[in-house]
Amino acid sequence: MKKRLIWLLTAVLAFTPLVPAEAIASSSKVVVSNQGLEKIASEKAALLTKNYGTVSVQYALIDNGEIKVSGQTGVNDKAGKIPLSKTTMYGIGSTSKMFTAAAVMKLVDEGKINLDTPLVQYITDFKMKDERYKQITPRMLLNHSSGLQGSSLRNSVLFNDPDTYVHDTLLEQLSTQSLKADPGAFSVYCNDGFTLAEILVEKVSGMDFTAFIHQYFTGPLEMNHTKTPQDLLAPGKFAALYFPPFEKQLPNETLNAIGAGGIYSTAEDLVQFSQIFTGQKDGILSNEAVRAMEQEEYKRGLWPQEADNSIDYGLGWDSVRLFPFNDYGIKGLSKGGDTILYHSSFVVLPEQNMAVAVLSSGGSSSLDELLASELLLEALKEKGTIKEIKPEKSFGTPVKADMPNDVMKYAGYYGTLNQLVKIDIKDGVLSISVPSMPGYPEQKFVYTSEGAFVNQEGSAKARFVTEKNGRTYLWLGEYTTIPGLGQLALSHYLAEKLESNPISTETAEAWAKREGKTYYPVSEKFSSVMYMIMSTLKITRADDLQGYFLDKKITGPNTAESQHQIPAMGSRDTAEYRFYTKDGIEYLEAAGSLYVSEDIVKPLFAGKHSAVTVQADGNARWYRVPSTAAGKKMTVATPAKGAFAVYDAQGKFVSYTVISRNNKVVLPKNGAIVFAGDPGTVFRITLEK
Repeated sequence: MKKRLIWLLTAVLAFTPLVPAEAIASSSKVVVSNQGLEKIASEKAALLTKNYGTVSVQYALIDNGEIKVSGQTGVNDKAGKIPLSKTTMYGIGSTSKMFTAAAVMKLVDEGKINLDTPLVQYITDFKMKDERYKQITPRMLLNHSSGLQGSSLRNSVLFNDPDTYVHDTLLEQLSTQSLKADPGAFSVYCNDGFTLAEILVEKVSGMDFTAFIHQYFTGPLEMNHTKTPQDLLAPGKFAALYFPPFEKQLPNETLNAIGAGGIYSTAEDLVQFSQIFTGQKDGILSNEAVRAMEQEEYKRGLWPQEADNSIDYGLGWDSVRLFPFNDYGIKGLSKGGDTILYHSSFVVLPEQNMAVAVLSSGGSSSLDELLASELLLEALKEKGTIKEIKPEKSFGTPVKADMPNDVMKYAGYYGTLNQLVKIDIKDGVLSISVPSMPGYPEQKFVYTSEGAFVNQEGSAKARFVTEKNGRTYLWLGEYTTIPGLGQLALSHYLAEKLESNPISTETAEAWAKREGKTYYPVSEKFSSVMYMIMSTLKITRADDLQGYFLDKKITGPNTAESQHQIPAMGSRDTAEYRFYTKDGIEYLEAAGSLYVSEDIVKPLFAGKHSAVTVQADGNARWYRVPSTAAGKKMTVATPAKGAFAVYDAQGKFVSYTVISRNNKVVLPKNGAIVFAGDPGTVFRITLEK
């Protein structure tokens, strides 16, 4: 849900627009005449659609309770029958967490929740394998320091399907999990914490979460275009979604972990919501609750030394000292959100009584945040609050200095966010590479007299830090410039140095049998957005680091787990991997999601007629396209509660019936096919030349 570009923000690149340039038309309806800012907003929003892969973008700026600028640009449907408007709704992804945090604080105001009382006193059926779970408090859910593994999101992102599975099964999923750290030890982004906070609101209030936010927030604030998947949603009210290379419009995306990322809204609705945090709307949250939410919660645990940054957690907020506003002595609060297809940024300047919301189809929350910050800076300049917009920042062109020999000890393998990073140090040059991504460009930094490494462009600085917990981290500071849209800043521990992990002969033999094998997802519902992506998992290990699979430490013949403890983002989503065998078939379970070994993926029958039946376990069934079937047209009688998808040899989807609405497809050479549906669902197949 929240997918900030953590791995070297220099990866933010220009993308080809998803629709033809001639189809991109800009329309900005301004509520209050504000010609200079209006023009800037329109031009910068158009940049997102023309240069950065955004299909459409919607924005609004509020100042002292008055919407000064509101507009939208890009395309909705290519035919132009449904134009974008200020009431077009977008999925706001993890910006939904601000509603969840506000809902918890509402109950704090009413004396029904104490932020520092153990959660088990409110959710009595909350249990985990790890006894430390009894120490988790509501505060830890909201500041991301609970120690939960991260994201149990099976069947959470579906096309036009408000299935409540992810909400209904979370407590069961957590009961099988351990914690990755002591509760409160450090803050690291955690979706499950906010789904659990959603459940907390329901348990304490006795109300459905959707009903709660409507009664206490969207209703009083007249946010008439803010909904959840549990509301009655009228078709045609949402921003159109596209995904290359598929040319047709996709069905609407429903993210059913509502408290973590499932709310829909508009830019104007969100800036109305911002008035809670600027003190413009009384009676919704107390001033004490609002001020508590913007405190520097990230400082309660392990955190890098303070620097320009976009991630410094409050309660719900991604940042309570957002760059570049910190450079002007202005408090900036921000929350961003990304689903697979929708993106958003919500930036509030509480002391200035100002806020901007930017929502988009396509693009990213980071790009949306840049637009939001640019609009606020321009507005502050026009008001005379700031004299000028400061120039972009840099660490400067590095001057190479002699490097002490003891720095060499930091070379080796580091773990981060389900990835393995290799660090080489030679002749005063630090090189960062990703072994599992051979084509990923190696990043190089030179040693300087200040004891840090700086890249040639001066946009990034790295140093090694051994923290009080005895762990060694690679710190990375970055200023990433996006032409026409300003700068992003990040100061974070990118990765943690991995310790040696010798494994037993039994364990080595078990993992050697899996080496090079691909595991296919089988537990996603037939309407899942995941089938558009083909999210398989391949077991590959570095030759000189056999005790790890990516960042996960191998702990036995059938288990592996991430044991690093990296605040902010590096240790998010550290699901334990568990292999098991049933009826001679090996499965992999991770955070409730199930994968099956490629050993069971057999060639599709190449004769004219055949059938595939989903078995009683409900698991999706995968097949390879044999050479004898490649090039043939496959027609499938597809039941209402089922779907199939076809992929080429590179794993890119060719057809997925939920979005293509076409049960005929020419089978690609060396491709793959998946059939998913309710237990007992039968797919009847015909192959023709």
